[in-house]
Amino acid sequence: MKYKRIISAAAAVWLFLSNIPRMEAQEEKTIKWVDFTVTSEALRDAMDADIESRGDADWITLLAVLAARYGGDFSFYRKTDLTALLERHRAGEAFSEMTSNDKLFNYYIRAYSAVLGGMLGPYTEISSEGTSAEGYGLTAFSPIAQGYYFSHFDDFGASRSYGYRRKHLGHDLMGSVGTPVIAVEAGYVEACGWNQYGGWRIGIRSFDGKRYYYYAHLRKGHPFCDMYEGKIVDAGEVIGYLGMTGYSKKEDTNNIDTPHLHYGMQLILEPSQKDGTNQIWIDMYELTKFLSANKSRVIRSENGEYRALRVRIPADSHD
Repeated sequence: MKYKRIISAAAAVWLFLSNIPRMEAQEEKTIKWVDFTVTSEALRDAMDADIESRGDADWITLLAVLAARYGGDFSFYRKTDLTALLERHRAGEAFSEMTSNDKLFNYYIRAYSAVLGGMLGPYTEISSEGTSAEGYGLTAFSPIAQGYYFSHFDDFGASRSYGYRRKHLGHDLMGSVGTPVIAVEAGYVEACGWNQYGGWRIGIRSFDGKRYYYYAHLRKGHPFCDMYEGKIVDAGEVIGYLGMTGYSKKEDTNNIDTPHLHYGMQLILEPSQKDGTNQIWIDMYELTKFLSANKSRVIRSENGEYRALRVRIPADSHD
């Protein structure tokens, strides 16, 4: 594609390191855990309000006000609560004045900004023919391409035993071998290759350095779609193919019983959280349902690879 952008691995590392001072300045005290319970319904309603107001009713701020009210438990969510906030805002009241718990509100602003920060806003949409158009809205995509079936349930925290007993810190999407896997958000490839637990896997870091997307159990024999460490990836781009590799020290081995994509989001708010004991992983079940409204259309090229018909580049992304 004409829009493809490539950087070296060293430059990719520099992009992340250059963000650290800004990240540290913004974080008064590093968040140690995020229990993300926002429902797909609340995400959709807040997004619609943001898009309708063109960013005046910021969706993250709206969700933070509601989270402070609910104590982070969105099983209490009612759309009438969101409507009431918007009416008060139109009457001239600031969202920050609509909560009685500033400490909780500020925490959820920071936490939800880390989770959702790259998913909504102004963007440039570029077609496979090279034409472009400006827009405002959802910049993130479903991890499964349009036209391909998958099933899922909330399996975050379930037990896993291969290698050692541990919790499942991702989300499994059951599908067919060869299904095109899509980059949820733009970023750069930080990891690409074999892992005995995840099999063929790809790790993509968001440009602000806060989100690490992990895609695992990719197809045996041909797992990736022109992926390598340091490559810039756009939201909506085909990055690989669903499979059942993993649970083996031997490369290119199918030891997973059911074909599926394991994907997850790790928050990295300081460098030690990447591989340390204080990792933060997000329950992606409700986010997956929310992102299903924006699926990437793909076609098969003459060389047999799949490519996206459109990608979205956030306005504040690195070029």
